[in-house]
Amino acid sequence: MSVPDSFEPHLRGKTLAPPGADLVLAEWEADGVPDGSRQYQAPLHRHGDDEAWYVLEGMLAVRIGDDEVEVPAGGAAIVPGGTAHTFWNPRPEPARYLLVMGAKTNALINAIHAATDRGPDAMRRLFEQHDAELLE
Repeated sequence: MSVPDSFEPHLRGKTLAPPGADLVLAEWEADGVPDGSRQYQAPLHRHGDDEAWYVLEGMLAVRIGDDEVEVPAGGAAIVPGGTAHTFWNPRPEPARYLLVMGAKTNALINAIHAATDRGPDAMRRLFEQHDAELLE
């Protein structure tokens, strides 16, 4: 039995999103920021899908509602659907992490990356089209 759409031998920098699956897995990196400023990987937002991060190397900071947590390598954080959230790398060195998300969230991320207009109004509309809300 062949499952080519459900298997990725080298996930780093890629997304595994089999057609029809509700679950998507990605391994991405977040650049470090030498001056300690926050370089958000996503704006503050909320959507119906749960979302989870497992840090492989470095550290991520995750805002979950009004709380902020720092997640070191080997640690994880989950944001329940409907909860405002964002995340960033609080350290100067890069962070590498697994992101587990729903198919709707993955579709939103793909739409953002494909957008030619990334102005605030266009982004708000894009989030709304994907049953999500841009909060900042």
